[in-house]
Amino acid sequence: MLARPEDVGLSSDRLARIDEHLLARYIDPGKIAGALTLVCRRGEVAHFSPLGQMDLERQKPMREDTLFRIYSMSKPITSVALMTLYERAAFSLSDPVSRFIPEWKNLRVYEAGNHPAFLTSPCEREMTVRDLLTHTSGLTYGFMERTNVDAAYRKLGIGGANTKEGTLRETIEKLATLPLEFSPGTAWNYSVATDVCGYLIEVISGKPLDQFFKEEIFEPLGMVDTGFTVPAGKLDRFATLYSRRRDKSLRIEDDPEDSLYSGTRKFLSGGGGLVSTASDYLRFCLMLRGGGELDGARILGRKTLEFMRENHLPGGTDLGAFATGAFSESLYDGVGFGLGFSVELDPQASQLIDSPGQYAWGGAASTAFWVDPVEDLIVVFMTQFMPSRVFNFRGQLKQIVYGALLD
Repeated sequence: MLARPEDVGLSSDRLARIDEHLLARYIDPGKIAGALTLVCRRGEVAHFSPLGQMDLERQKPMREDTLFRIYSMSKPITSVALMTLYERAAFSLSDPVSRFIPEWKNLRVYEAGNHPAFLTSPCEREMTVRDLLTHTSGLTYGFMERTNVDAAYRKLGIGGANTKEGTLRETIEKLATLPLEFSPGTAWNYSVATDVCGYLIEVISGKPLDQFFKEEIFEPLGMVDTGFTVPAGKLDRFATLYSRRRDKSLRIEDDPEDSLYSGTRKFLSGGGGLVSTASDYLRFCLMLRGGGELDGARILGRKTLEFMRENHLPGGTDLGAFATGAFSESLYDGVGFGLGFSVELDPQASQLIDSPGQYAWGGAASTAFWVDPVEDLIVVFMTQFMPSRVFNFRGQLKQIVYGALLD
């Protein structure tokens, strides 16, 4: 049941601009098929609006319970899951990753050359678990198409969420043969690091990642529609994924009836492999808002979550000064990074009206969420359009939503 916006300090008229904007600028002109926006303040949902189509070819309208590929919005879930094991003293953030992956003991740093004839140098220090959580590990993504190292990722089929063959273990073995982009802790680069976090969860817990997620996150929080695959009985709610052709018309990237997500998956990507709904992801965000607890189910301790939401980049710097890669699901200037989330440091530098301490992330299909503790505000935005860098949904939504605050 929706709250009256004015009862939670939001303007109904101004929130209506969300739908007006998305329809006029994106859906009616055919730039995207559809979208769903959820705005929650003070723990009450004040705006929950499905627009357009979740499947243009079959003329299926967007629904409140539509299933979306959330891609890198899986990363905060995986980070939280790993930190539940931290709270059991199963590891320390300063532990070398080689404690759990012995063949990574002597990883080296790229200097020159092409795969397999790389010239490398020793790391200044070993990669730690904290490096994985903060994307300061020296790992990368093949889709960056920026260096000879990410070219080797593509050659070996190390594709994160898009990995079609093999297992997490096989990916770990491949990564053991490749150099790092930089010595751990010396720069920030978006990468497969959170997939490695998923592997650590399996090693430490002794459970497959999907089972651990189900038992420790999804079932306690009532996230009934979130997982690595879409069961046959739910395929009618699974949105089609689109990109666009050179003429800017929409092209199907992944059809629900012939999707990687509709069958059994061997590669469980903690970095980008989950499917979810807006309502399920709101449950996860409400747990974050509640200091690690929701409806009597405690996932994390309050102090652990507070620590995760702090900026962990050295010297309190931002991504603009410390990042080496050309892409992530975040702005760089004025934005730091915690253990699994971006963290707003300076709204003037990021040129967005929000609050210092607001934490967030997004996904490759243009999905996004943020939690603002200062304004007690949660926003979950779902659509299915790749890549996420084409349209500025996130910045524009912030302009509208923050403009709707009354108190």
